[in-house]
Amino acid sequence: MAHAYTPGLKVSEKLLVSKRRILPLKGDVLAKVGDRVNPDTVVARTFLPGNVDPINVSNQLGLPPEDIEMCMLKKVGDPVEDGELIARSKPLFGLKWFASESKSTLKGTVESVSSVTGQVLLRGEPIPVEVKAYLNGEVIEVIENEGVVVSTWGAFIQGIFGIGGETHGIVKVVVPDNTVLLTDKLITDECKGCIIIGGSRVTAEAIRKAAGVGAKGVVTGGFDDKDLRDFLGYDIGVAITGSEEIGVTLVVTEGFGDINMAEKTFALLKTNENKMACINGATQIRAGVIRPEVVVPTEEDIRQKDESEAFEQTGLEIGSPVRVIRHPHFGRLGKVSDLPSPLQVLESESKARVLEVTFDNGDKAIVPRANVELIES
Repeated sequence: MAHAYTPGLKVSEKLLVSKRRILPLKGDVLAKVGDRVNPDTVVARTFLPGNVDPINVSNQLGLPPEDIEMCMLKKVGDPVEDGELIARSKPLFGLKWFASESKSTLKGTVESVSSVTGQVLLRGEPIPVEVKAYLNGEVIEVIENEGVVVSTWGAFIQGIFGIGGETHGIVKVVVPDNTVLLTDKLITDECKGCIIIGGSRVTAEAIRKAAGVGAKGVVTGGFDDKDLRDFLGYDIGVAITGSEEIGVTLVVTEGFGDINMAEKTFALLKTNENKMACINGATQIRAGVIRPEVVVPTEEDIRQKDESEAFEQTGLEIGSPVRVIRHPHFGRLGKVSDLPSPLQVLESESKARVLEVTFDNGDKAIVPRANVELIES
């Protein structure tokens, strides 16, 4: 039977998670298949070309561009030190103090010497780029000159929105249940190096304090857009997030506003308290969707077979857990209690496939299928 596309968030107690760790350009792969790695293990390395700095040697020596080559003390490809002499004009009347000089502005090499412009281009030292494993797991594939694939069994939670990049720390639950607002008063110096787990919305002051005490990340149910703007100091764009340098990574599991973290998600994180978690706040809501995530790796052999490995999205079914993602029931959790087949007329007078959802408090509502999000397990 045809059904409307239903986006889904995965919340799984045990899942085989695999991540491609790829260099931005070809380089050296430092790990091999079968290697055990931790989040800080460097698995691949390359070097980006250094910055280019032009020097107008013609002006500095007071010579026409076509004459600078005979005054160069360094040739193309020669290494140079910052402040090292690279060119000197012929002394006037044989007196050295009448000679003009040109010095390097960086440590690197001479890239080119132009007799047309009179400029010398210096290129700085190559910039090292390292790719780390991110997960605590095992290398299962090596992609020659590019990177590796790292896999691990573990708990896996996808969020709605996040900011900040990849990090890891010990899971620390600081709220008694999933309904409690995460404020700065709940964050102490003991949160240093930890992934702080909240319940409902987190305040901007709490995020600032988390960064201040050295926490690695915050995972919570909701976040207010005003607090986000207050914390960042600017409105965030609609492109990908994750590159913000804010001192802490934030993962929001439910959405914007005063929304409690789903009981299943909170219980799963509570179960994994005091274990190491790897999180990433990178989010992209356009084509090629990227969701923020929390991974709590285990020490199990990745070759172990498990039903979780064979997961396939089967679509909506009676009993499927869902979250409503549109007004007027935005953010509410429940289960599908009926899937009527015929199209139904909505308040807007358009026709769409709908479903009946029974919320956690027993209330029922008819909702367009496109207005719900499947919570995959």
